[in-house]
Order: sequence, then C-alpha cells, then structure tokens
Amino acid sequence: MATSVLKHRVTPISQQDDKREKRRVMAKRGLRSLGVAVSFPLSLTLLSASVGSLCGSDTHDVSKRPFWFPPWWALHLTCPASSFFMALASWMVWADGGFHTNPIALLLYFTHLLLLLLWDPLVFAAGATRLGLIVSVALFLTQFACLRAFRPLNPIASYFINPSLALLAFLSLLNLKLLFL
Repeated sequence: MATSVLKHRVTPISQQDDKREKRRVMAKRGLRSLGVAVSFPLSLTLLSASVGSLCGSDTHDVSKRPFWFPPWWALHLTCPASSFFMALASWMVWADGGFHTNPIALLLYFTHLLLLLLWDPLVFAAGATRLGLIVSVALFLTQFACLRAFRPLNPIASYFINPSLALLAFLSLLNLKLLFL
C-alpha cells in the first residue's frame, strides 16, 4: 500500500538553464555551418591554386618582373584569401536569411566562386593571360556586385568583402603586367 502513495518527483529545469541549453545548441550548429561554409570553397580554391602552381609558375621570365611583383607563392594565395573572405561574408548573409530574400546574391556568390576557381589554372597552368585578364576583371565586377547585394542584407558581411575586393584589384593589375612579360 505504501507504494501506491509514492510519486516520482522530477526536479523542474529552470527557465534560465533551458535558455542556456538552447543557446549552446544553436551556437554549436552555427559553428558547424560556418565550418562547412568556409572550408568547402576554401579547399576548392586551394586545390585550384595548387593546380596552377604545380603546372607552370615558371613560364614567365623572372628577370623582367618589376620590384613590386610578389613571389609566386604569395600570388597563388590571393585566390584562397579572397575565397575565405567571401565565404565568411556569404555565411553571414545566409545566417540572417538573406539568400531567401535576395536569390540574386546567391547567384553572384556562386559566379564569383566559379570565376575564382578558373583564374589560377587558366593563367598559370594554361598560360592564357589574356583570357585570365578577362576573367579577373569579371571576377572583380562580380565581387563588386556581391558587395552591393550583400550590403542591404547584412552590412557587417559587406565589410568582409572589402579586403577581398582589394586583393582582386591587385590580382587584375598583376594579370595585366603578366601580359607584357
């Protein structure tokens, strides 16, 4: 009879602990999505840069290079650096739900990624510097369009595009100089 009177009592979880747990789960999911959003394009551009560096960095005459021309390894790292900044900015726009409100921004980002993957092997592996100049100018314009599309969606994300835009402007100048080497 004594067992019928017993009740199982559960300690209630306080509201504050429940909110902390929800925040922890959301932060964990956010870090996972950030890792995927940054590592996938970055690994693709690192692969593209390695193809460009392995297949023909020494095709241009070193003695004709101007003093401001960076070393080949630094030149090959401009594309992955640009990819990192753009991936971070696109993740911030995605996290705010910006790609649902403006799908053109997503199209611009994927166009930027495709052009970025093409530039390094096109210029260094294939030696097509004229076509590379066209791709680098299109890349710069696409990234500028991304900046304009991302700014209303997430103003902080547009600040991450600025260093990448400067890298691509320098890359276009270097590509122009490679035409005359």
